[in-house]
Amino acid sequence: MKVELIISCMYDSANDFSEGLAAVKLDGKWGYIDKNSNVVISFAYDGADNFSEGLAAVKLDGKWGYIDKNGNEVINFAHDRARSFSEGLAIVISYDYNYDEASSFSESLVPVELDEKYGFIDTSGNMVINSVYNNAGDFYKDLAPVELDRKWGFIDKGGNEVIKFMYDRVEYFYEGLASVTINEKCGFIDKNGNEVIKCLYGCVFRFSESLASVKINGKWGFIDKNGNEVIKCAYDVVGIFSEGLADVRINGKWGFIDTNGNEVITCVYDRVHCFSKGLAPVRLNGKWGYIDKSGNEIIKCIYDEACHFSEGLAAVRLGEKWGFVDTKGNEIIKCVYDCDGFFSEDLVAVRLNGKYGFLAKTEG
Repeated sequence: MKVELIISCMYDSANDFSEGLAAVKLDGKWGYIDKNSNVVISFAYDGADNFSEGLAAVKLDGKWGYIDKNGNEVINFAHDRARSFSEGLAIVISYDYNYDEASSFSESLVPVELDEKYGFIDTSGNMVINSVYNNAGDFYKDLAPVELDRKWGFIDKGGNEVIKFMYDRVEYFYEGLASVTINEKCGFIDKNGNEVIKCLYGCVFRFSESLASVKINGKWGFIDKNGNEVIKCAYDVVGIFSEGLADVRINGKWGFIDTNGNEVITCVYDRVHCFSKGLAPVRLNGKWGYIDKSGNEIIKCIYDEACHFSEGLAAVRLGEKWGFVDTKGNEIIKCVYDCDGFFSEDLVAVRLNGKYGFLAKTEG
């Protein structure tokens, strides 16, 4: 694999490439470039987000609107904040139907804030769920978490209360279950609001690979979706299962267990991150490297910081400078840049001497 600096470090700021374009800032204004460094949307905006589903939120004269990839204004500049589209929807916050803050549309409805109250609008700007809520999250798989009088529940796209407002905190549904908190105790509910795992834990993390991490009496373990403790609560800290393994800490050291609770990688590390693409960053004696699922050191622990792999490359830091390694530990890009990043669409934004450019993977 070969990586080259194909877009010179000349921009004041830069976002990752998304849908073939990247938002970049030059002389105080934002515009968009393509992967050949051509300016396809002029530097006219005070703020800019990534393109998503063919549209990007941009700021002009203090208000946000949306443009297409030709730079045409698709949604008027009437918003005080706006974020990227997701599943055809974007979150906005409204005062007298002028948007004060916005974020991603999600499943045709989006939370908005009106006099500190949240409601939902559709893609035409219609208020489809009245602004009566103290807080709200995106719709995800037809449900949205909302807060009313300091209690959380879930509503559907018709604004109907699907899960009662009785919880102090809720999270999104993962693998069919959502964690909820009531009276400082945590459990899980299904989409019908049934408490399938009672609120008796001090803390929980979401389900991942059919197991959820839970804390009771100061120790962490894992339960299944029936609430059975399948891995004993004996750990000081745990993560979530990823690629069949979960990171755990005991007696100040980190390692990994499998879904049966077997310690497959001994707890000897100062810190670890979860597995991704078959490798996990680990820190040993103050230095970071990478191991495989058998615990073999694939990339030596010589770095001051190490990130997850993305598109076959991972950012690593030596001293104050960042570079990139491949999955075999080859230093594809020397540690000369001032910031880390993740490859997206074969490119990554980097900073050198205060200016941003882009590295690209090329054949060779």
